[in-house]
Amino acid sequence: MSEGHDPTPEHEMLREMVRGFVRDEVNAQAEASDQKQALNVPLFRRLGDLGLLGVTVPAEDGGAGMDTTAAVIVHHELAKSDPGFTLAYLAHAMLFVNNFYYSGNAEQRGRYLEKVLSGEWIAGMGMTEPGYGTDVLGMTTTAVRRGASYVLNGTKTFITNGPEGYCFLVYAKLDGRITSFLVDRGCPGFRVGNPMHKMGMRASTMSELIFENCEIPAENLLGAEGQGITHMMRNLEIERLTLAAMSLGIADRCLEIMIDYAAQRVAFGRPIHEHGQIQRFIGESYAEAEAARCLIYTVAKSVGPNRRNRVGSDAAKLFSAPIGKHIADRCMQVLGGNGYCTEYPVERFLRDAKLLEIGGGTLESHQKNLTRDLVKARAR
Repeated sequence: MSEGHDPTPEHEMLREMVRGFVRDEVNAQAEASDQKQALNVPLFRRLGDLGLLGVTVPAEDGGAGMDTTAAVIVHHELAKSDPGFTLAYLAHAMLFVNNFYYSGNAEQRGRYLEKVLSGEWIAGMGMTEPGYGTDVLGMTTTAVRRGASYVLNGTKTFITNGPEGYCFLVYAKLDGRITSFLVDRGCPGFRVGNPMHKMGMRASTMSELIFENCEIPAENLLGAEGQGITHMMRNLEIERLTLAAMSLGIADRCLEIMIDYAAQRVAFGRPIHEHGQIQRFIGESYAEAEAARCLIYTVAKSVGPNRRNRVGSDAAKLFSAPIGKHIADRCMQVLGGNGYCTEYPVERFLRDAKLLEIGGGTLESHQKNLTRDLVKARAR
């Protein structure tokens, strides 16, 4: 499969490093972590050793100093082996670290950045609530200023890295305006719910975050009061691209498995790749993966801390998120009973892939966003 973009030498070196890490350390544990429904915390901290937890953080502040394309590469390559582990990485490196770095100040970075870049502190983000998912403006978690603190009340749900996480970027309404806060395990009135069991992405964990008169120091306000929507929308673009890249990773791996199996398996006296239906599965899967690859990597060039492409990132995820599921499903059909059993990772990839049509914005939300933005653009 092609890389789908014009990589710099730094991008090529990054891809080779992540591929080596996947080959040497991620592959061997993927199935066991899925079965245990547990995040491999020592392996997660190896991401810190490799400098990947701050891939988009400037080098002068301890990060890798790379761009959105680099973030896409890391998620793409990791997801070829262990999408659940990749989701934990995304929640930490994109939903917390990237957003925190570009929304916070020097004092806050001094308190948090070193430990989240090393992986000593695992992090996440709290936006979704039991009654409000895609409808983020309807959230009911509240914040009130009381002297030198803010007091939060409410519940966030489906929070990746919740069980292991030490610190979280949390959105709450302050005087009716969405505002961003840093919350960690040391804040009185904050607790984490029990792990939530999932269909897929089981190598990452998930729980509720519960705030009961939770006291947060005033210095843990991110940016200014009411700036939460700005932080959220800016970070959603890189989140959507990296989720799309995860789907592409699943698609690539399943396509490789499908091709290899079709070349070896014999039915009715011929390798099954000579049968028309198998050719359709392989041909359409390759074309879809290549189209997703080109779209994702093209849009990634136009997204960064000071560059926005909401239409592009919505389109990339809308088109690409289903690709992993579709190709995993075709792969299982080609493998038959072998694909349905755990000897091959296809059944795990198929379970994992569904989440990418939901998380970071549902497919329906991308359709809505794109229609709204395209109509506005035509009216100008």
